[in-house]
This record gives sequence, structure tokens and C-alpha cells, in this order.
Amino acid sequence: MSDLPTDEQGWRLKLTPMQFHVLREAGTERAFTGALWDHKTPGTYHCAGCQTVLFRSDEKYESGCGWPSFTAAHASDRVTEHEDVSSGRLRIEVRCAVCGGHLGHVFPDGPPPLGTRYCINSASLSFQADE
Repeated sequence: MSDLPTDEQGWRLKLTPMQFHVLREAGTERAFTGALWDHKTPGTYHCAGCQTVLFRSDEKYESGCGWPSFTAAHASDRVTEHEDVSSGRLRIEVRCAVCGGHLGHVFPDGPPPLGTRYCINSASLSFQADE
């Protein structure tokens, strides 16, 4: 996407301070504070940085963790996974495949059949309701 910012200042102008902290600095919002953690409206969840569709509402579930949780990405090429040891333990970080924005982490404690829990910051997402 050619209209994406190419430097830090451009991202700061495009995003809110919390979105910038999460997407560009790999920050995390506090549990149970994000706008979408208990959101239940049918639709699609997009990257707040580049608007790529990342998750669908039918993949969302209540995990009790305080962040939006999804069983799978909308398509496997929409997110990338990376080892993250920043917390002193190994976790798998999830980023937007298009703009590289930090979304959250994926854990192997989700519901069957996949057993995955994509734990995603609300600040890294925008939402579009189904029509």
C-alpha cells in the first residue's frame, strides 16, 4: 500500500498515541480497557494501521483474558508470527503482514478444533460492521 507512512513521524500523524504505542512500539493496552475486548457485533476487524482485514467476528470468542480473542486469522497470509522473548519468556508475537504493525500474541490455549488464541490489542484494530 503506497499510501502508508514511511517513517515514524508519518505513523505518529496517522495513528492515535495508543495506536502508535501498540502498532509501532509493540506496546500493550491494559486488560479490559480496549474498545473491542467485549465487542459482539458481526463484522470484520481490520488493522488500524493499514486497514487490512485480519479477523472476522465469527472467529472471535470470550477467552476471559481482557483483550479481543480470535481462534484464527481471517486468512493465513494476513498475519505473521515472530518469536518474542521481551517479557523474559518465549511468546509468539503476531504482526500485520502488510504494514508490520504489532497486533498482540498467539497462544496454544484456545478452543477446539484449532486450539489457538490470538490475543489482540483493541488499539491495533478497527471494526467494520456487516451490512
